[in-house]
Amino acid sequence: MKRQSLKPQLTYYNISEGVIAFSSMRHGGYSQGNHGEFNVNLYCGDDPEDIAANRKALCKMLKIDNDHLVMPHQVHATGITQIGKTFFRLSDEVRRQVLEGIDALMTNVPDVCIGVSTADCIPIIIYDPEHHAAAVVHSGWRGTVANIAGVAVTSMEMAYHSRPEVLQAVIGPGISLQNFEVGDEVYEQFAAAGYPMEQIAQRYEKWHIDLWHCCRLQLEDVGLKGGNIQISGICTYDHSDDYFSARKLGTDSGRILTAIVLR
Repeated sequence: MKRQSLKPQLTYYNISEGVIAFSSMRHGGYSQGNHGEFNVNLYCGDDPEDIAANRKALCKMLKIDNDHLVMPHQVHATGITQIGKTFFRLSDEVRRQVLEGIDALMTNVPDVCIGVSTADCIPIIIYDPEHHAAAVVHSGWRGTVANIAGVAVTSMEMAYHSRPEVLQAVIGPGISLQNFEVGDEVYEQFAAAGYPMEQIAQRYEKWHIDLWHCCRLQLEDVGLKGGNIQISGICTYDHSDDYFSARKLGTDSGRILTAIVLR
């Protein structure tokens, strides 16, 4: 039976001319239940046919080739991979290997969509307007403790000669301080990493951590200007009808795609 044509709903970010930056919403796709409707993540238990249909619809909407949607298999670490033109000459199996265990991507290749998957973790888009290059980062609490945002900026400096003071960044939808309750052991890891705990943590019945502010501090520490950092302010837990939240829906649910395309 032929599928009804659907259009993914995206939250767009105004970064610069010549780029499309966005986070996907739950609407306008083919997936069902806790994966519904729009999910393009291959590793969260969704129906492969629904995933393929969603990916095809998104690529059509972005006017890119279907194989130019590039997403890693994330592991909550700090691995970052550069996507160059040679990546698309690799076999499907080698591409999967290149993307295995990676939590950030960067590219300067036009008409390629690089993206990361989240469902409460913090996605970050970084754009270099001088060299027309970009990175996307998956920053869960473990990646945040390990300063993956800083690693991404440093990697862009090395790969593209990016200057941090001109970089533009978006910190996308994720779980808010009010809903991100953590155990003492997590609090202690942030404290041991040198975070100003009086700024990023509040004690309710348990400790709560502000991941958005943590990511902002990381970007500022490596030279980004505060005025060049946007924070979406969308709490995935509070808005799970529109954005996926693993804490609200369970881990067997869909994922948000936060991504950028260079034109």
